[in-house]
Amino acid sequence: MRRLARLLRIFWIGLRFGLHEFVPRYAKRPLLRVLAGRRSDPRGRRLREALETLGPIYVKFGQVLSTRRDLVPLDIADELARLQDRVPPFAPELAVAEIERALRCRIHDVFATFESEAVASASIAQVHLATLHDGREVAVKVLRPGVESAVAKDLALLETAAGLVERLWADGRRLRPREVVAEFARHLDEELDLMVEAANASQLRRNFEGSALLLVPEVHWDLCSQRVMVMERMHGTPISQVQAIREKGVDIPALARAGVEIFFTQVFRDGFFHADMHPGNILVATEGEARGRYIALDFGIMGTLTETDKSYLAQNFLAFFNRDYRRVAQAHLDAGWVPAETRVDAFEAAIRAVCEPVFSRPLKEIYFGKLLLRLFQTSRRFNVQIQPQLVMLQKTLLNIEGLGRELDPDLDLWRTAKPYLERWMNEQIGWRGLLRNLRREAPYWAAALPEIPRLVHRALSEDRTGALRAALERFAAESRRRNDLLAGLLILAGIGLGLLALFLLGKL
Repeated sequence: MRRLARLLRIFWIGLRFGLHEFVPRYAKRPLLRVLAGRRSDPRGRRLREALETLGPIYVKFGQVLSTRRDLVPLDIADELARLQDRVPPFAPELAVAEIERALRCRIHDVFATFESEAVASASIAQVHLATLHDGREVAVKVLRPGVESAVAKDLALLETAAGLVERLWADGRRLRPREVVAEFARHLDEELDLMVEAANASQLRRNFEGSALLLVPEVHWDLCSQRVMVMERMHGTPISQVQAIREKGVDIPALARAGVEIFFTQVFRDGFFHADMHPGNILVATEGEARGRYIALDFGIMGTLTETDKSYLAQNFLAFFNRDYRRVAQAHLDAGWVPAETRVDAFEAAIRAVCEPVFSRPLKEIYFGKLLLRLFQTSRRFNVQIQPQLVMLQKTLLNIEGLGRELDPDLDLWRTAKPYLERWMNEQIGWRGLLRNLRREAPYWAAALPEIPRLVHRALSEDRTGALRAALERFAAESRRRNDLLAGLLILAGIGLGLLALFLLGKL
């Protein structure tokens, strides 16, 4: 009964903000138009305000939805991107109780000082400042009391609403609302476990240890649990306060270029990147030896990329830089993200139609994030299944590029990124990449090579038709005829490796 009442409230708020217009068959119903009133605001704004009215979980859902620009119309995505968590903090005594319950001790046994007023508050957690008894300053992140049950209830309602959208809206299935809700649920699961966030922070800190570009707070593992995370307090100026940063003597154009390098380092070197790089999560150190370095905060949403993903992206980036649209199309086919029967020339022509108008502008006026977005939209016509990790990447690239342009309007993302990408591709494809791959595979081959004679013997003994034995005899005879012992050994080694590969594939 309670779920039904909450569902009715959702529909009533949706009707009040005129969201029935999103369902064509109901858009012009007189009764619904009367109940909704005469709101003439743009549909994106009405959707944003409806989500804000529904509460913090729906605000966060709107934020995630804004990243799915491959599914959501641009006017709606742009409006939803304006959503920010402006959630009032919960009571300090509740925060203290949560911390004491998680750490199983009195709060003053752990902290010498603890500021009861939260310095940051969002829909999932809030942050308090404190000091340890040894004098180290820390930030304490604590989940909202009862947030898990509230999230579970709201997710159930979102799943119900998504199913209704698919049935009632002609474009519902194409937009895959249930898939979007499932992706949102996965992100929330990660954000509801602060041990996951602590591990993310620790990994990113290790990746940039000794870096002259990025600082990441140290995690105090002995004071972390699923509901509480204690980390080093970082001092800096919010990245949005550009004038204050400039007054501190920081080189702003260099800072913008460093942001681009940090992004590409995370993506192509590590395959592990901060996927929530909005200005609220970035500080700039303005004092001491760390001056001019970025400071990353909030590690609840991280993206990961495989070697295949990184290779695909690097090929696409470089192909864009060189206006090699055939290579872009082929990279999609090679990655298996375009149906095998797709004509490369047709896909190439569609990509060219997207890119050529953009390249007619000066380089500094080219917005690569938007170009990548248009490519995703074009790819949809060819039944490309956009990978979730690439959607996260595209959203992060939009954030980084927008931030860089805000710092330095003359930032040329192309010129800044191209040398880095070319160097990375040379390291992957050249002799350095070969040596690195050999080192990575060496333990496997060291274990597998001694087994080759036994595997060859087993394959020959199970060769009831005699085909393999006859092939070996033919190759041996050919080797003797040419009096080329080396050729014979290479042939036998090739056959042995082939048999080993077949055996291992069979095991897989």
